Amino acid sequence: MANPDTCDIAILGGGLSGCLIALALAEKQPQLDVRLIEAGEQLGGNHIWSFFDSDIAPEDRWLVDPLICHRWEGYDVAFPKHSRTLDAVYNSIRSPRLDAVVRSRIPLERIMRATITAVSAEEIALSDGRIVKPARIIDARGPGDVSTLDLGWQKFVGLEIHVPGGHGLSRPIIMDATVAQIDGYRFVYCLPFDAETVFIEDTYYSNTPDLDVPAIRERIIAYANAKGWHTNGGGHEETGALPVVWGGDFDAYWSSTGQDAAKAGLRAGLFHATTGYSLPDAVRLASRYAAALPDAVASREQAKAHWQTQGYFRLLGKMLFNAAEPGKQFRIFERFYTLSPALIARFYAGKLTWADKLRILSGKPPVPILRAIGAIMGKRT
Repeated sequence: MANPDTCDIAILGGGLSGCLIALALAEKQPQLDVRLIEAGEQLGGNHIWSFFDSDIAPEDRWLVDPLICHRWEGYDVAFPKHSRTLDAVYNSIRSPRLDAVVRSRIPLERIMRATITAVSAEEIALSDGRIVKPARIIDARGPGDVSTLDLGWQKFVGLEIHVPGGHGLSRPIIMDATVAQIDGYRFVYCLPFDAETVFIEDTYYSNTPDLDVPAIRERIIAYANAKGWHTNGGGHEETGALPVVWGGDFDAYWSSTGQDAAKAGLRAGLFHATTGYSLPDAVRLASRYAAALPDAVASREQAKAHWQTQGYFRLLGKMLFNAAEPGKQFRIFERFYTLSPALIARFYAGKLTWADKLRILSGKPPVPILRAIGAIMGKRT
């Protein structure tokens, strides 16, 4: 057996949450020996993460600002009955930038590329025979057993295309729901990276995580052509499926990945229950962990508290998946985007007030009343 490699903290998984925690610890507690263990060649995988300025507390901006690749002063939404431009600042982070920043801030010998084969409270076994014995473990290796949850999916295929002569967009299109409604609520999302490059993502709120990537890729090209964006080729492609949780058993979900380690990201259930987005919670957690090193008990208590605060967002998910009429789920978001910009910002940040919650559900409902009541009463929360 190889001599064990001791350290203060081992972070399991070099995705978004694991990398943010590593960066926060490097900045706030540089005396600690922190190991970041990731099987993939590139930290952060193959992703684009986006967020509004209002999603991140001012005191945490130091953590994300160096990672931002693109920034826009506003965004558009479009629905069958109305379109709107909102002034909120929108930002995007890309995996190569995340990878580069982490490698510039953390000694390279502490970034361990290997598959994790076994984990106990005392040690981590790696596929290359190395043994790591940390004083603390933070497990950020992705979701636990989602069968313990009642959920749907926000799934997507994104394709970066080059448009000779330019695409004409000056800001993102966050939701274009004027497209045909296929496989649940469907919308197209566009990020203009430069004058001739646009990332187009075809997104679905769906009951299954399945993706027919070739068919969706064809729909993306058709969307671009309809916009007059005649491309001479694609670049970066991304696929994914984010959990949209509307009920379930938190205790069973937490236990499904063990009880001995602190957890982060999807593994801790730290994401927005209606959108599936995890970046704002990942930033908050990294800042918290850097201020007070976590143990398994504290980590679970924090995750449980988050689950409890997400109850209203799970209710919205129930209505979307169980009360909206098939093919008409877009009406929920169409109505939502008539509300005040400040309320919309608080929704994405996960910081709704009681007045906000009442406002979202007041007025003419975007789903039939009886279906809404049945959805609310029919599943556990």
